Amino acid sequence: SVKKNYNPLIRSIMHLPKPVICAVNGVAAGAGSSIALACDIVLAARSASFIQSFCKIGLIPDSGGSWNLPRAVGLARAKGLALLGDRLSAEMAEDWGLIWKCVDDDQLQDEAQKLARHFATQPTAALGRIKKLLHESYDNTLDTQLDLEQQAMKTMGQSDNYRESVTAFM
Repeated sequence: SVKKNYNPLIRSIMHLPKPVICAVNGVAAGAGSSIALACDIVLAARSASFIQSFCKIGLIPDSGGSWNLPRAVGLARAKGLALLGDRLSAEMAEDWGLIWKCVDDDQLQDEAQKLARHFATQPTAALGRIKKLLHESYDNTLDTQLDLEQQAMKTMGQSDNYRESVTAFM
């Protein structure tokens, strides 16, 4: 069920204080597409595609699809995808900003592993805070967001994570 399985999964992905990478190597349809949209960095094989298929079976986008889709591609494109149920190629998904990057099929796993290794060496507390601030920005005024950034910068600037990162950078 959506309430018991998908919604907790979407909340976990979106609230996890670390980047979540998704590698799509086939058709991401319905909830599969919504799960991909919940992730932070989405890679897709060139042969992959995305389909908001709910309208074709008398349902609506769930698993956060109606929330994430318009934020990713804008309202006009989100309506077209959700109301028509057309297949969107990985290349077009990249062009529209639905995903981070479309890669050759044989490079998908390598690219995903490369990103995972990169994130493993980064200051994860800061990455988690960046993710949180970006998500919160949709609900905040500029002034509120500036205040949140200032608070986060102060907190992060006093962290061991920051000191270690600056030392490593130097």
